[in-house]
Amino acid sequence: MIAVFFILVMLVIFIGLSMAGVSDGTQIPIGSVLVLLGVFITFFAAGIYVGAALGVLGLLAGFAFSDRPFWTFLGQTVWGPSSSFVLVAVPLFLLMGEILLRAGLSERLYRSLNLWLNRMPGGLLHTNIVASGVFSAISGSSVATAATMGSVAMPFFKGRGYDPKMVLGSLAAGGALGNLIPPGITFIIYALITETSVGALYLAAVGPSLLVMAAFILVILAKRGSAPPPGEPIPMAVKLRGLWDLVPTILLILVVLGTIYAGLATPTESAALGVVAAIFIAVVERRFSFRMLHACAEATARNTAMIGLILLGAYVLNYIITLLGVPQMMARIVGDLPLPPWVIMGLIIGFYLALGTFMEGFSMIITTIPVIFPVVVALGYDPIWFGVVVTMLVEIALISPPDGTVLYVLQGLRKDGGGIGDVFVGVLPFVTVYILAIVLLMIMPDIALWLPRVTGP
Repeated sequence: MIAVFFILVMLVIFIGLSMAGVSDGTQIPIGSVLVLLGVFITFFAAGIYVGAALGVLGLLAGFAFSDRPFWTFLGQTVWGPSSSFVLVAVPLFLLMGEILLRAGLSERLYRSLNLWLNRMPGGLLHTNIVASGVFSAISGSSVATAATMGSVAMPFFKGRGYDPKMVLGSLAAGGALGNLIPPGITFIIYALITETSVGALYLAAVGPSLLVMAAFILVILAKRGSAPPPGEPIPMAVKLRGLWDLVPTILLILVVLGTIYAGLATPTESAALGVVAAIFIAVVERRFSFRMLHACAEATARNTAMIGLILLGAYVLNYIITLLGVPQMMARIVGDLPLPPWVIMGLIIGFYLALGTFMEGFSMIITTIPVIFPVVVALGYDPIWFGVVVTMLVEIALISPPDGTVLYVLQGLRKDGGGIGDVFVGVLPFVTVYILAIVLLMIMPDIALWLPRVTGP
């Protein structure tokens, strides 16, 4: 209800400014917008599958508000994104993550990092953050990162005296890094929709990723009373031997991200190389079998089909609203608003925070970016910078009570019978510092833009 209220307030503001003559003669079709908003809310409140809801909503909008034969262009509209070479990276990254999960790489990663972090106050909590961050560099998905690291980490906390709220909160925060740290899948979809460079987005995400991880570690240090004293010192020889468990992960990161940053491969090509490297690791670890490969392929096909249907449904809707001139209209209205750009950007950020309370992050990106992106460009903001910010907002939506997907994934992994309230309370400090990180990124955009600028042509 908070999200619906916020959307209606923004609509009222735009309508009021348009009627007051601020919109340079552009008139908002009030009835059409209200009908579309009502159908949109009804579809998602009724639990209709996202891909079907987006496609049907686009067709209804086209038949109701357009007098052009838009259906003659739907085949080309759907074929364009579905045949994009960039989009091939999505199933490849998903397949790579499935292979690594079944190869046992995540547990070795967690155990090795814990050897080096156990002397810090709240050592295992720091391990949650760092291990999730490293795993994110080969996963590309927040939900996958949270589910994998949650299943690996929770047994380590049994009987150790850690506050369950902080345990679950730190795991949720670590899961939030899944899409922000390259090779996040959200960046690929954003680049496909906005025609920006995936490589530049990956470079821009490095600074914010380090900033967010540092902020999460500071939260844990500030909450050191919720963790037992540091563990016994571990001999250096044991720590050094434990580094061997990091070798497969480091090699895979070098294969995937190293080839992208070095300009040796596109994101799609690096994803294919990552799949080959993941299979090689599984063979070396003696965890590879055709049954395992079949299970990985089946899970990847299921997730890819879900993403593909959402993407195609959203492209139908985006084509219709572009045909009706909604993005252009909003860009003109926003350009004439008697408000500084940072205030309007604050409203956009608030809109995404509210929308994330009832809408899944991936769908939120696909549905809103075609409308919001022209507005952001009209305000003078860098498209690469906005891609990082909107990805961070999606991550916040995934860990924000009461509907964050990652929170329910972690709750489902619990064995102690505790309530979902522990997850909600534990994640709030991390959500707060994540929002503060976005504010800092607005004040200092070079945190994201410096690396693409110095490495660009």
